[in-house]
Amino acid sequence: MKRPSALHRETRMRILFFTLAGALTLAACATSVGATEDRAVTAAPEASAGLERASTTPQQSSDGYYTSAAASVAQRAGDDFAPKAKNIILFIGDGMGVSTVTAGRIYAGQQKGLDGESYRLAMESLPWSAFSKTYSHDSQVADSASTATAMLSGVKTRSRTLGLRSGVSYGNCASQDGQGTDSLFEIAEAAGLATGIVSTARITHATPAATYSEAANRDWEDDAEVGDSGCKDIASQLIDWPAGDGFEVILGGGRGAFMPASVTDPETGEPAGRRVDGKNLTNVWLAKPGERAFIVDQAGFDATDFNSEAKVLGLFQPSHMNYELDRAGDKAGEPSLAELTRAAITRLSRSEQGYVLLVEGGRIDHGHHATNAARALGDTAALDEAVAAALEMTSEDDTLVIVTADHSHTLTIAGYPVRGNDILGKVAYGPGGMARADDGKPYTTLGYANGSTGCKPGEEDCAREDLTSVDTTDKDFHQQALVFQGSETHAGEDVPVYARGPGAELVRGTIEQNEIFHIMGRASGLVAYDED
Repeated sequence: MKRPSALHRETRMRILFFTLAGALTLAACATSVGATEDRAVTAAPEASAGLERASTTPQQSSDGYYTSAAASVAQRAGDDFAPKAKNIILFIGDGMGVSTVTAGRIYAGQQKGLDGESYRLAMESLPWSAFSKTYSHDSQVADSASTATAMLSGVKTRSRTLGLRSGVSYGNCASQDGQGTDSLFEIAEAAGLATGIVSTARITHATPAATYSEAANRDWEDDAEVGDSGCKDIASQLIDWPAGDGFEVILGGGRGAFMPASVTDPETGEPAGRRVDGKNLTNVWLAKPGERAFIVDQAGFDATDFNSEAKVLGLFQPSHMNYELDRAGDKAGEPSLAELTRAAITRLSRSEQGYVLLVEGGRIDHGHHATNAARALGDTAALDEAVAAALEMTSEDDTLVIVTADHSHTLTIAGYPVRGNDILGKVAYGPGGMARADDGKPYTTLGYANGSTGCKPGEEDCAREDLTSVDTTDKDFHQQALVFQGSETHAGEDVPVYARGPGAELVRGTIEQNEIFHIMGRASGLVAYDED
């Protein structure tokens, strides 16, 4: 569990300092001519001086991964760098490696009836970019929990663990002691900023959970999973999150982790969850102070006034939200990722102090694990629509927008298809020029290095399926894989990082993934560094 007193001690001192400094400034202004009083207050500090806000030295600041990444970012920043990012929006396309961005670009363009190859995604319009190295403390090819922890807490840690430093042992509750971290969201809350998380995955899943939880096992999403380990489940950690006044907006999937089987799910009519403590955590959340709203479907979303002071918890599915290609068929309806993003920015923008927002396209990853490129690319395009919405709603003068991925996948783009060939189609050299492999059968442009569509061990006839009469552009088609694996795996190559806004110039070159935390922390002035 978090220890808020340790986190906030230095922050409270800094808040006191800035409060006293502000009082002295106001007192000085009061002696000025009345006509200039308001102008003097609003003009200070000068833009070149950066933001004046409380900053925190997080508990992981002595970690070797932390200090190394902080030093690298400081070197790029130089002596004259000043924090000017009032707001931060971090987009994470789960599993959105370079091949996914390329295929997603072509897919999105072709879906709009445009030339896919020359099409430009909204994320690609951001002026600064880098490559991020995604390995974890113990894995060449990392998972989403360790990579999210790197970006949100500035340390590399063990795969399958959340919000903890590398000294933790996977699945060992006792080993969490002394290994805690303060995420950027906890630091932001301590400074009085608004915070929000949006994901198409379960809100207790690895990436969104890294904003608020610490768990030696990323699967401890509810108390049934935790068992008798002695640790607190991730859903309970969200409801009991001690940082500031808590999240202003939480939108995603995963109702099941918050409810027991005795509750009937409002959409499916089946048991809502499997909590063994009997608690309906959504009711616990609603009972907390202040105006609050809990929504579960499109109608509830449409009826919610996000331009109000109400805190909003939206859990639109028992588990993950629908893929974008399946969303229209949802029984109760659910908002698009772009709609969720607009709603979150609307709510968070009410904060005069600024805000920090995470938006995850969580199901890109799931499509890839199923060797289902159509759904993975559909969700990539949906994430890009959300990026476009955020760029439209924010200013590059005060909002740092970063778009990246936590890791890649084994998706490949191969053959010599003619320009304009359907990215989901079979390789064709031109009209009537279907390409064939040495086995005489056609093959698709997109494929996977491993996955459940590979030849299963023990099969006498391991011949590749003949795709001649198969519609490979159908959303239910699963691309062929080279090596059989029950679920396609992540891949270890670097992933892209795109950025716009104050501090975006720190996103350049090839960087360690945990440097992203320090870029955001330094650009916003939320994280204290020795040289400050």
